Amino acid sequence: MAEQHSTSLTQLATRYIPPWKSPYIIGIAGFSGSGKTTVAQKIIQEINEPWTVLLSLDNFYRPLTKEQSDMAFVNEWDLDRPEAIDMDMIYDCIKSLKEGKKTKIPVYSFAKHARTGQYITIYGANVIIIEGLYTLYNPDLLKFMDCKVYVDTDLDICYTRRLLRDMAERGRDLSGIIKQWDSFVKPNSVRNVRPTMQNADVIIPRGSDNTIAMDFLIEHIRRQLDAKSAEHLVQLKALGNEIRPIDLSKVHVLPSNNQIKVIKTILLNRDTLNDDFIFYFNRVASTLITHALDFVEYVPHLDDPPQPVITPTGAVVKDTIFIKNEIIAVDIIRAGDCFIPSLKKIIPGVKVGKLLIQSDSRTGEPHLHTEKLPDLNKNCNVLLFDAQIISGAAATMAIKVLIDYGVQESNVIMCSYLASETGVRRITNAFPEITVVAATLSHSNHSLKEVDHDTDSWMANRFIDSRYFGTD
Repeated sequence: MAEQHSTSLTQLATRYIPPWKSPYIIGIAGFSGSGKTTVAQKIIQEINEPWTVLLSLDNFYRPLTKEQSDMAFVNEWDLDRPEAIDMDMIYDCIKSLKEGKKTKIPVYSFAKHARTGQYITIYGANVIIIEGLYTLYNPDLLKFMDCKVYVDTDLDICYTRRLLRDMAERGRDLSGIIKQWDSFVKPNSVRNVRPTMQNADVIIPRGSDNTIAMDFLIEHIRRQLDAKSAEHLVQLKALGNEIRPIDLSKVHVLPSNNQIKVIKTILLNRDTLNDDFIFYFNRVASTLITHALDFVEYVPHLDDPPQPVITPTGAVVKDTIFIKNEIIAVDIIRAGDCFIPSLKKIIPGVKVGKLLIQSDSRTGEPHLHTEKLPDLNKNCNVLLFDAQIISGAAATMAIKVLIDYGVQESNVIMCSYLASETGVRRITNAFPEITVVAATLSHSNHSLKEVDHDTDSWMANRFIDSRYFGTD
């Protein structure tokens, strides 16, 4: 039993699964006009989870031929039967989101009865709400869902709501709406939509007007999300366990000399003026970036066959060396921004991406808020910047984002001025192939299996970005 427990801890300490790799998926179905969207919006409002995506099956209507489109404009084409929706495409999109991949969702225009050709890109969702007539229809789709909801509203009420909605929001005329309801909407609702009620975990009569049922549903979802959050935090904590020595061949600290020590003294002195702080941080940042560039791959030539390099005097340079692949910088907002002025002087044309990762004020769980990244691939070298690595949670999540975007783990170089042993261990346990470059590495003063305290107490709080940007 003890051996199994030890194995479990080791697995937790060597594997990182971000929240978007196991999103909580809620399916909401019901008649047209039953209040599905209102229920979904109420859930989003009450759970207050910024990383929630509302996915409507309306975006997945199949493209129509010219003849079918002409019939649709005169309300003679059945858009309410299950076959009108591309269930295979929905399945592929939900599967992709469930696996934490960047996914494109088509945009559909009811006014044109066609897809617009535009797409909405989704990445990093912790909660996904699927809403539509046939959300609970497809058995394969049901397997992805953690909570299945059916909104049960009287058909007459649905009819009234649809009349108002289609005239106000979709530019339809009254006679066309009535014709479509009688010919297609009502028959399909009774024949195909209502039977999906038996697949639901929760049935809400009268939709969002049923406040008691809504309160029970929202409370259940909150409990499930809290459990997922706690599991994520346990995993992050386990990554700090000392299951093996840190691979020093992958962790590089700037060689200590008097200049580095003087700069450290100036940066840590609370009486240092802001202008002086910025000047000296830029100095050490330039040294750190230059040191980090030693760990990208270099080659003697880029062309095949090799092209000679000629000096202004006409001589041929024999000992040429080039960076093999493109270097891209990504900074973790906002502490990573401190490195950008120095980086631009060293590599003027470098592409820079941004990641905003912040901890939830209630649970302490890190969350990905924003990702703005240039095109990445398995060959590019990525310099990832964060001024301080304390717990390592944000850096761990950022590295996972880069890998999701196709970057090879071994091509990521994590650059930081101050790094704690706990944070570095968390990163290297999760990603053993990554390279870490720091100006200062704080060592633990004890040999416990779980390291959460460092000898240098000042490492426990972020201060570099506040001093650098003058917001302390």
